[in-house]
Amino acid sequence: MVGADGGVFSFGSARFHGSAAGLHLNQRMVGIAATPDGGGYWLVGADGGVFTGGDARFHGSAAKLRLNQRIVGMAATPDGGGYWLVGADGGVFSFGDARFHGSTGSGHLNKAIVGMAATPGGGGYWLVASDGGVFSFGDARFHGSTGSGHLNKAIVGIAASPDGGGYWLVGADGGVFSFVDARFHGSTGRSGTGPPVVGMAPVTGGGGYLLANTAGVIFRGSVSPAPPPPAGGADQDPGNNLPEVPDALALPVLALVMLGAFLAVRRRRARGVSGSGVR
Repeated sequence: MVGADGGVFSFGSARFHGSAAGLHLNQRMVGIAATPDGGGYWLVGADGGVFTGGDARFHGSAAKLRLNQRIVGMAATPDGGGYWLVGADGGVFSFGDARFHGSTGSGHLNKAIVGMAATPGGGGYWLVASDGGVFSFGDARFHGSTGSGHLNKAIVGIAASPDGGGYWLVGADGGVFSFVDARFHGSTGRSGTGPPVVGMAPVTGGGGYLLANTAGVIFRGSVSPAPPPPAGGADQDPGNNLPEVPDALALPVLALVMLGAFLAVRRRRARGVSGSGVR
């Protein structure tokens, strides 16, 4: 996981490849993406500064660009030869072999963008807003959204199914919404207690997904087939705490725990970490 100061902590088979903790940061860290072989990762700050560790190669950053809105996330191409950064206004910045497929940066949004997910082949991506509105670009197909429905809590993340034929959305209360071939495997929406959920990642093979909250706690949906949720909303069955994570899931867990750690620090500090140090 990565803290707001860029400190990185590794778990399971994920190896430590360095951190930005010793650097002077302009903005907090807001995202992480792993290389395909797990031998490295990229960190991105809210100002678009990108930091590399291990075998992750630097392909550029948005740190010297004038941003209309802060960066809120990133996604890497399947071969690790590039990455995308996305801002709260849906502006997309592509680097390396990541091709630009469009953005919402010049349009009107009802709510801010909170995350993105790339298609399996890297030929497109989805952006999701806090109201669950989904925007698809390139070869990413629109499979539905919660933009016109009532949500108990704001959407905080999106994850694609292995073949890109569907996706999951997750709310801050842990409610999970599944679309097309993304099967529903449970949620934490009925628990009603505990810190807010901040993101999700699919389990390898598509048999489930991982959720992380602001305390860095990981929950797992069942890895066996489960019935889809009722039309118009997510089933709110409680999820299961996942105290130990298999090696194959170490990288998604690292990314999710990073989000939890970052928001936990942010909540404790009235003012965030300031500084600079962008590669």
